[in-house]
Amino acid sequence: MKLMQNILKKVGLVVLTVFLVIGGLLFSTNSAMAATYTVKMGNDNGLLVFEPAKLAVKAGDTIEWIVNKSAPHNVVFDGGAKSLSHSQLEMSPGSKFGLQIPADLAAGDYNFYCEPHRGAGMAGTLSVS
Repeated sequence: MKLMQNILKKVGLVVLTVFLVIGGLLFSTNSAMAATYTVKMGNDNGLLVFEPAKLAVKAGDTIEWIVNKSAPHNVVFDGGAKSLSHSQLEMSPGSKFGLQIPADLAAGDYNFYCEPHRGAGMAGTLSVS
């Protein structure tokens, strides 16, 4: 009887260890799959554009927005993605801020623009899958 209990304890520990290892791999794989993208606000020639103006991302990905030229800039999203907006004006070249795409954001295309330069065509599209 005691032998059987020892065997069951050892088997239980082995099974628990296997589950912990597999669970750890699953969680580390998900975070490793997330990507980081950089979007310049104003291109290298000083044009009032986002570069790139079209970006495809997935939930969990991060976008780093960086003021390149012709400040001030911000990023405002239309419609169902207003919560992604960074309406504060960034005044200095080199200023940056990050945006992580939330897991609960519905897949689709989201339009964004720079408030001070919207009339000049400084706008883009974020495609979330």
